[in-house]
Amino acid sequence: MRMLLVKLSSLGDVVHALPAVTDAARAHRGLEVHWVVEEAYQAIPALHPAVTRVIPVAIRRWRRSVRGAVAEIRACVQALRATEYELVLDAQGLIKSALVASVCRGPRAGFDRASAREPLASLGHRRGIAVPQRQHAIDRQRALFAGALCYPLPPSAVDYGIARGRDGASGLLFAHGTTWHNKRWPEPFWAELARYALRVGQRVTLPWADAQEHSRAQRIAALAPGARVADRTDLRGIIELLASSAAVVSVDSGIGHLAAALGVPTIALYGPTDAALTGCRGTAVHNVASDFECAPCVERRCGYRGDPVLIDATRVEPACFSRVTPERVWQQLRAAALPT
Repeated sequence: MRMLLVKLSSLGDVVHALPAVTDAARAHRGLEVHWVVEEAYQAIPALHPAVTRVIPVAIRRWRRSVRGAVAEIRACVQALRATEYELVLDAQGLIKSALVASVCRGPRAGFDRASAREPLASLGHRRGIAVPQRQHAIDRQRALFAGALCYPLPPSAVDYGIARGRDGASGLLFAHGTTWHNKRWPEPFWAELARYALRVGQRVTLPWADAQEHSRAQRIAALAPGARVADRTDLRGIIELLASSAAVVSVDSGIGHLAAALGVPTIALYGPTDAALTGCRGTAVHNVASDFECAPCVERRCGYRGDPVLIDATRVEPACFSRVTPERVWQQLRAAALPT
């Protein structure tokens, strides 16, 4: 059976679909998956053994200049229509993913109107799959695949299908970058955690993806002499950095989810977001969540209006991270991933 999967972005969402691909490949021996994904994330589907073809699209880039991208869009449409599929599965549930699926040849399935993030995305599907929204993103993907491919939802643990061997892994990677401003763990906390690690002989590396993250990494390293700011790299380079690390500490970000998928011991930090819905999952994952009075609010902007929360005379922003202290994270990291 040949299936086209439309799961475009973002990094964490792409990672969340991997266990469902593993389930589907086990339920349908010989399943061949082609995956349509944003060009920035194409390295992720390529890691899974059931994915035999990755078709990159550049919707984010094309939006900036549709006129200049006409030839590229036309070539992409031709590539999408070159193969007829037994199933075209829109696993995103957005209007843009539905439009991509509509170009492809084959019967289409996806979230039904009540389940899709954007209900209009369900209109072009031959089959709409009902999947409750208030559950973890990985569980939603697994349920969607099972419904679309007509197999019972397996009770087995999450298997991303991309875990690597851990021989020779060393050092710690601190993934401090995230798109939401209020998901960022305070810089002084990162520096204090780095100092704990450096004092016991651990190597600390700070990756970055853009100029803003680079500046943040440099500020953290300046407060924790000995911490190393990573060289600029692409997603493939990040994969290698993660796979070669003894452990990763990450905010709620795609890199944290990718670390978990690769089987790297991961400590994930949750303040405003809900670990029950988007927490990192894996055999070596520990989510450290805030129990602050308004957490998780699941809002992009902090709405806390109470008294300032101070630690060592320094205001903690967002306030919910005052319950996710460097000491707490360090104890979890030592217990979970570092030799005593």
